[in-house]
Amino acid sequence: MADRQSGPIRSTRSGRASAGSSLLRRLQEHAPNSTQVVGFLTLVISGAILLLLTGLTITGTVMALIFLGPILLLTSPIWVPVGTVAFVAVAGFLSMCGFGVAMLAGATWMYKYFTGRHPVGSDRVDYARSRIADTASHVKDYAREYGGYLQSRVKDAAPGA
Repeated sequence: MADRQSGPIRSTRSGRASAGSSLLRRLQEHAPNSTQVVGFLTLVISGAILLLLTGLTITGTVMALIFLGPILLLTSPIWVPVGTVAFVAVAGFLSMCGFGVAMLAGATWMYKYFTGRHPVGSDRVDYARSRIADTASHVKDYAREYGGYLQSRVKDAAPGA
């Protein structure tokens, strides 16, 4: 059996000493530097502070609901109409602001278009206008031709007319 060992034969005492020193060497290689330690401590302290503040906030909210809940329940016939009126007023105000901004943007675009500055999308408007004009011209020509045909048919049906 002694032939099968690939390395030199060590005594038990020196084997344990070398295993312990290699473990210490590994730990020293992976030891964090001072910047990493300070960063980790900052993370732990801020996490603890935020956890404490979260607990205080939840506790305060629950206490407020316990003490102010009955008052809110008793005065709800006043708060519901007030909240409804406030909601409608705020929604109307925001709608008017939005419509005003849209109108201003449209007016600015039209001003640029009519002064010849070619705003974004003006080529599409020009194309649509030319298509409408061409279609109107074709309809007019068709109506002249078809209208003449109908007038001749009416004269054939009623010669005295």
